Order: sequence, then C-alpha cells, then structure tokens
Amino acid sequence: MRSSGDARAAAPAAREVAPGSGAMFDRIARRYDLLNRVLSLGLDRAWRRRTAAALELGAAPRVLDLATGTGDLALAILRRHPDATVVGIDPSAAMLAIARDKIARRGLARSVELQVGIAEQLPLADASVDAVTIAFGLRNVPDRERALREMARVTRPGGRVAVLELGEPRGRVLGPLARFHIHRVVPRLGALLSGAREYRYLERSIAAFPPPEEVAAMMVRAGLEPRRPRRLTLGACNLFVAVRGGGPC
Repeated sequence: MRSSGDARAAAPAAREVAPGSGAMFDRIARRYDLLNRVLSLGLDRAWRRRTAAALELGAAPRVLDLATGTGDLALAILRRHPDATVVGIDPSAAMLAIARDKIARRGLARSVELQVGIAEQLPLADASVDAVTIAFGLRNVPDRERALREMARVTRPGGRVAVLELGEPRGRVLGPLARFHIHRVVPRLGALLSGAREYRYLERSIAAFPPPEEVAAMMVRAGLEPRRPRRLTLGACNLFVAVRGGGPC
C-alpha cells in the first residue's frame, strides 16, 4: 500500500501534461489567438490565407482541418470558399470551445463540424474529403508518418494536403535576427503573456521538426506527391503541399 508521503510526492506528476498535447493547449487556449498575433508579428493570418489558396478547391468542397485549434484556418478556408464545408479536429476541447464561439458569431455553424480527435486516427471514411490542412500542428503529433498516411487515406485522389509549419529562418542578413526572435523572444514573451511556461516548448519543437526535404520524403512514403515547399518570411514558416495520387494508401 502506498503511504501518504508517497501519494503527496506523486501528486505533482499527476498534474503534469505532455508537451504538445491537447491538455497542454487547454491551458493556454484563452490567450492563444493573442499570442499568435504578437509572436508572429501578425504574419500568421497571411500564412493561413496562403494555405487556403494552395488547396485549389472546386465547387462545394469538403475540407478536413486538423489541429484546427481556435478555428482560424477553417475560417480562412470559408472566406475563400464560402460554399465549402469544413470538418475541424483537434485534441484540445478548450481550443474547440473557442472555435465554436467564433464560428457561431459569424453565422457559419452549419458550415463547420468540430470534434475532439487526433491526427493518427481519423474518424473519416477513405477518400471522403477534397483536401486536408494542418497548421502549426504536425510538429506536435507523436507519430507524424502515421498522421500523414491518415491524411492521404481520407483525401480523394487528386485532392491536396497542405501542411503549414514553423521553421528555422534563413538568410544572411535578416536570418540571424529572425532566429533570435524565435529562439529567445518567442519563448520568453509567450511565457510572460500567457502565464504558462508551456510556450518554451515552442522553441524546442521548432528546432526538432524535420527539414523540408525530410517532410517531403515522409509525404512520399504516405502515398502523397509533394510539390516544392514554399518558404514564407525567410523560412520562419514553411508551406508543404502534396497531391493524393490515384493508388490506394
């Protein structure tokens, strides 16, 4: 039998959450949008618009938005394609609650279906969506290759998968300044504004994310045909676009 001392020692561990998990994002959900605007210097909106445009959707498309968070990319897709329907999946219930409020205020509740879930196990039928997006979420997925296989599975042949992810800025002149912003300013300012040390995880997760050529190789293994990655803002963000081939995934 565990003693009371052992129980007290174990209590803090029980409150710990895994970095990048839904529980971690539950903690910072209320200030997530503000932090995105401040930490990206407002560029995250433009990056999402580029992602929505890269899907090249036809009429009345059905789009899956993974790691949908507070719904900003889902809304960007609907602004560009008002006749679309979006399925938004995220592991954080608190983030989805904020997304649900945003979508309702814009009168778009009938166009968006939100549900808690993970990228490695999608509750959708094969070839049931015209495109899949995931913004700032793939680096938080424990099994990225499995997630990419799932994205390929649910996408119709010829449909697109778009991955928007933060990266290591390049460039001889502005690159060092951008890297200083990500590695020094972002974690400290994020922790200060949110009151949560979880934002220090951001720096580590960006540094650990695979380089573009490795992401492209993972897409190929998943049954996707990657296009040339698009470097946004000196590579501070990368847009990976791939097409689902005609064969089985």
